[in-house]
Amino acid sequence: MSYFQAIVMGILQGVTELFPVSSLGHGVLVPALFGWHNLVGSENQSESFFLAFLVGLHVGTAVALIVYYRKTWLELGGGLFTSIKRREVTSSNQRLAWLLICATIPVGIVGLAFEHKLRVLFASPKYAAIFLTLNGFVMLAGELLRRRSVARHSPHLAIGDAEAEAQAEPRYRLETLPLGQGVMVGAAQIFALLAGISRSGITMVAGLIRGLDHEDAARFSFLLATPVILAAGIYKLPDMLGSNGNGVRGQILVGSICAGLAAYASIRFLVRYFATKTLWPFAIYCLVAGGLCIIKFA
Repeated sequence: MSYFQAIVMGILQGVTELFPVSSLGHGVLVPALFGWHNLVGSENQSESFFLAFLVGLHVGTAVALIVYYRKTWLELGGGLFTSIKRREVTSSNQRLAWLLICATIPVGIVGLAFEHKLRVLFASPKYAAIFLTLNGFVMLAGELLRRRSVARHSPHLAIGDAEAEAQAEPRYRLETLPLGQGVMVGAAQIFALLAGISRSGITMVAGLIRGLDHEDAARFSFLLATPVILAAGIYKLPDMLGSNGNGVRGQILVGSICAGLAAYASIRFLVRYFATKTLWPFAIYCLVAGGLCIIKFA
């Protein structure tokens, strides 16, 4: 792996992990489109240097999320500590801390059992293109379902105006989302184990369907992603420290820094974007990009 490839893949990871367009899918498709056969051939192998490289990218992305939400994580940590100490759940921070823990359990269990098998089985350009297209349809469906809900509960709004729809009064705020609903949103991350299905996209759609607005759905998605991405990186740390990392640790460091910086910039943009905007542009992008890639790689 060259340093140029490491920089490109690092930036790509940092951006597409948070934008609802699938980092895993782009991590498969972009090397294939660029003709980087050294990367394409290593992505679906059981053991390779690319596994070690992905560890660094995940850690870099997770660090960026932690830094951006550092105040929130400190408040949640304090809330969790007092909740355990007093054996009660009364404040919004205590409730959100337990909600994040419970909502992360399903993807943690399934990821430990099947992530490696799914990556080896489906990490090919053809499958990534198909799932990326499906990702676009999922986001379109989520927006249409929310539009229908908004029309039913807020008939005075101008339906079809994306900004007005995004700002429609939600059924739930994140701090009041029922535990069962939150777990279902978190469980949606399981589908992101497939290359082409976006973690942030699928969890945002699940959040919208469960009654959150775009801003809270995005915030919940980013908070949910942090422990999952960080745990994935730490769990596979032996790949980077072992023989898989031999000869590419410099590239891993450079790629990780690029991923962290790109992720931080992305989250700053997306937090502002989803305060007034919707998933429509990302859905259209996935449909177009996925469709073209299906034609190319089929």
